[in-house]
Amino acid sequence: MTLLINSFQKKTNKFLFVLLKPLILVFLVSPVIVSCDHSYTPKPRGYFRIALPEKQYIPFDSTFPYRFERPVYTTITPDPYSPGEPYWINLNFPEFKATLHISYKPVHGNLSTYLEDSYTMVTKHIPKADAINTFQIVDTARKVYGLIYQLEGSGAASPYQFFLTDSTSCFLRGSLYFNVVPNNDSLEPVINFIEKDIQHLINTLHWKSPDEH
Repeated sequence: MTLLINSFQKKTNKFLFVLLKPLILVFLVSPVIVSCDHSYTPKPRGYFRIALPEKQYIPFDSTFPYRFERPVYTTITPDPYSPGEPYWINLNFPEFKATLHISYKPVHGNLSTYLEDSYTMVTKHIPKADAINTFQIVDTARKVYGLIYQLEGSGAASPYQFFLTDSTSCFLRGSLYFNVVPNNDSLEPVINFIEKDIQHLINTLHWKSPDEH
């Protein structure tokens, strides 16, 4: 069973400012409220209700060096920007205008390079993220190890990224993007919904031996 451990957060100064901003606004707005002699009750933030489909999964098992289970409401297409990478695919969520970009690389003594590349891809989102939650994956039975990155903040372009490896021959990376202007506050129900699908993908991932593909 997949284990998720070692959770931590790295909060930016901007996040501290977001926390202090309501206090600043109170001091700025309160004189106006008193002088107008009107009571004011802030309204909770609301968004349109999003209808979420029932979760059902089917196998993705082709001539690829890996297999997993995917939601029935997704489609799989080759990565159009990497024609030379036959095992790079896009797991599309058409209903939500979201795509999980999945890339795969064989490991030939260069695992550290792939790890550094994954870290670099995550750090590019730090200016727009309020916090990054990291979870370690350790599953010795399936030889699946890696990290999950949850990026918090309304402007973070990719709210969920991960990498998986068997530490010797396989390396797989995933990053979730939405084909809309980033506003993760309003997308939060959808992000949470898709995160569970990605976790299911991770929990059902298996590496395949060369004679299996």
